[in-house]
Amino acid sequence: MTDFPLPITAWAALVLGTLFFWLTWRVIGERQSGKVAHGDGGNSELAKKIRGQANAAEQMPLGLIVLGLNELLNPTWVTILLAVMLVAGRVIHGINFTMPGTPFIMRPIGMGLTLFSLGFGLIGLAAGLIL
Repeated sequence: MTDFPLPITAWAALVLGTLFFWLTWRVIGERQSGKVAHGDGGNSELAKKIRGQANAAEQMPLGLIVLGLNELLNPTWVTILLAVMLVAGRVIHGINFTMPGTPFIMRPIGMGLTLFSLGFGLIGLAAGLIL
């Protein structure tokens, strides 16, 4: 195996990319079963899955950028903690949006973990730049 400069971020990107692929696949499946080509066609389950995928597309890129920059500037344990929070948050959040019958509490837990990862990552990034 070759040395990769950002192994923790790479693993997080692999997991999050796989999750995004799964979220996309769930939207496609719901579109096909409901025969909806554009929008949500008034299908509330499709609307929920579309929103879950869109939320992932909104949150994952910045989370990975902040994670990668922290990996370059800060101790490994900081990056691992941020990666675990980001990945766990996105997985929990994604499950809530795509699996019918999941408890609503999963959504705020997933988003909370995502925001903690981003917030602490930004603080770590600022500290790494200043110090």
